[in-house]
Amino acid sequence: MRLITYYLVGLIFGLGISISGMGNPAKVVNFFDIAGTWDPSLIFVMGGALVVTFLGYRVVLGKPKPAMAKEFLLPSKQEIDLPLVGGAIIFGIGWGIGGFCPGGALPVIGTGKIEVVYFIAALLAGIFVARQFQARLL
Repeated sequence: MRLITYYLVGLIFGLGISISGMGNPAKVVNFFDIAGTWDPSLIFVMGGALVVTFLGYRVVLGKPKPAMAKEFLLPSKQEIDLPLVGGAIIFGIGWGIGGFCPGGALPVIGTGKIEVVYFIAALLAGIFVARQFQARLL
């Protein structure tokens, strides 16, 4: 049952990414190009995601335990620190340059487009470098 649920959630996510245009790097880059060919339509995608997430968290966290796990695994760290801000800035720069958000790129990898493969490879390399950096300095 768990695998079926994971599959259905992934299918819904992938369909949403595809239908909304979040898998199209040109659409994403145009969203960030406020002074040029600005495409504000992704505001509705992000706004919709925020509304669904906000409501979903209220419903799910009101339950005694999750449906598919023994307990809720929530982050304990709540302060805004340099690693969080620095990571957010680097993430935003990468998203703006590449046109792919990691969540949006994963469903699009099925298209076989080489730029998606390059992005995913760079994403994995970035995760590896960040972990090495954190292990040595933090």
